[in-house]
Amino acid sequence: MKLMRYGAKGAEKPALVDAGGTVRDLSGVIPDITAATLRPENLKRLAELDTSKLPAVANPGRIAPPWSGMGKFICIGLNYSDHAAETGSPIPKEPIIFSKPTSALVGCNDPVVLPKDSVKTDWEVELGVVIGTKARYVEKADALKYVAGYCVVNDVSEREYQLERGGTWDKGKGCDTFGPVGPWMVTADEVADPQALAMWCDVNGKRMQNGSTATMIFGVAELVAYCSRFTTLWPGDLITTGTPPGVALGMKPTPIYLKAGDEMKLGIAGLGEQKQKVHAWDPKLIDE
Repeated sequence: MKLMRYGAKGAEKPALVDAGGTVRDLSGVIPDITAATLRPENLKRLAELDTSKLPAVANPGRIAPPWSGMGKFICIGLNYSDHAAETGSPIPKEPIIFSKPTSALVGCNDPVVLPKDSVKTDWEVELGVVIGTKARYVEKADALKYVAGYCVVNDVSEREYQLERGGTWDKGKGCDTFGPVGPWMVTADEVADPQALAMWCDVNGKRMQNGSTATMIFGVAELVAYCSRFTTLWPGDLITTGTPPGVALGMKPTPIYLKAGDEMKLGIAGLGEQKQKVHAWDPKLIDE
């Protein structure tokens, strides 16, 4: 099942994508797709619907983040050995955890707005893991039972803010619009193996990243279990799991970072595609 939301900011409607690729409105069934919707019992009710009886949406317009009420936007750094190598970083002995504020969250095709004075904004295609069941000190062997589904994430990053201005990575990761998520959340039952998903990212039509979740250092189950040791995971929390090589930071000899007018297109097999245009600082593009 592919769950999504569509419509203008503040007026999003719930929907699903049926087996034939048609968007079906869920407004007559639920008022919204929320964190609570992602609990197993609620997903089961939606899965039992006769989708042919739901209204078709011919033109959904803006595609919003797939659910509302995200509590935590947890990120894993340097989780692909070849990406660590391209950035000159040692392979982590344990997962590196940082966070994006939920104010960075935007829809999959919404504008990405460069913060003021940005000089090193970068792209990162990542697999997002959506929690559906409260998880605290779970074992790796059981961890996937706590996952509601998966989605595409672009972990947009300002590298100067992240790496050259002291403190934690968060200041370069949490700018407004730096967290495109979607287009859908694909429920876990439709993803046979989260460690066997091809992923890619194009910038201005040129393939920059071409990888697979198979090359993660720490797999999805290990990450869910690990994160649950340090914070309770709740339905609607998102863990984004690191990126393969091909980011601007790793370019030799001279990185080419994003600038206004650039276009990113990225996707993961079975989870859909995103497309964002990069804009110079303009708060109207964030607040509208």
